[in-house]
Amino acid sequence: MPPIISVVGQSKSGKTTLIEKLIPELKSRGYRIGTIKHSAHRLSFDKPDKDSWRHIQAGSAFTAITSPDQIVLIKPVTEEPDLNDIARLLGEDYDIILAEGFKQSNTPKLEVHRKALGPPLSNIDNLIAIATDEPMETTTRQFSLHDIKSIANFLENSFIKSK
Repeated sequence: MPPIISVVGQSKSGKTTLIEKLIPELKSRGYRIGTIKHSAHRLSFDKPDKDSWRHIQAGSAFTAITSPDQIVLIKPVTEEPDLNDIARLLGEDYDIILAEGFKQSNTPKLEVHRKALGPPLSNIDNLIAIATDEPMETTTRQFSLHDIKSIANFLENSFIKSK
């Protein structure tokens, strides 16, 4: 399974923006990137009486909806899935998976921190680095939020090339 790095941080800290910048940087180096986004809200991709909805209602464990340009997998669950289980559904075709959120997972975590939002997160297991807009007193590796090349170098050397 490809390495998974969870990008965590407070709401509006810039997690999505950081991932948006890391993807093309890592792609320019020849890597295939997958992403997984955590949402605390219920999602609804399927509509009652559509064929895919009917498949699930009939008892299918999952259904996939395909078109010429997309695939959407719908898999009902009774409890929130583990990040590693989600990654297994995606397969092995990626060099790294960047997950947004999943603070409670056991994966290595890169925190996005902004001074204006208050202190960094606390009690984060497996914190490997912080991308921040202020120098911090910590032994955890730090990067400027704007130094995408250095963050990509760190991910490449510590996780992609070492797998």
